[in-house]
Amino acid sequence: MKTLGERIRELREQKDISLRELAKKLGVSPAFLSDIELGRRFPSDEVLARISKELGESIESLKKYDTRPPVEELKRLAAANPLMGVALRRVVERKVSASDLIEFLDKEKKRK
Repeated sequence: MKTLGERIRELREQKDISLRELAKKLGVSPAFLSDIELGRRFPSDEVLARISKELGESIESLKKYDTRPPVEELKRLAAANPLMGVALRRVVERKVSASDLIEFLDKEKKRK
C-alpha cells in the first residue's frame, strides 16, 4: 500500500508539476513538501486541503493513504465507551495483525 506522501508524489508527477512549482502554489517550502512526499512529515488538514485542490483529488481519497494511527480519536472513543477500550486492549494483547483485523472488518461489512 502506498503512503500519503507517495500518493501525493504520484499525483504530482501525473500532472507533470515539479515539486518546487507545487510547493509555490501551496505556499509551503519545497523542503517541507519533499518531507511530506518522503513520509518524514505529514500535512495539516489545511495544507492537505490545498494539496487536494491543486492535484484534483478529494481529501477523503488522500486520507486513505495516511498511515498514522488515529490516537486521539481512539482515546476519545475509549473514554466515551469503556467497552471500546476493552476491545482495543484485546486487539493489542492478542497481537492481532493488521491484515487479520482488516479481513475481519471486511467480512463483517459484507455480512451486514
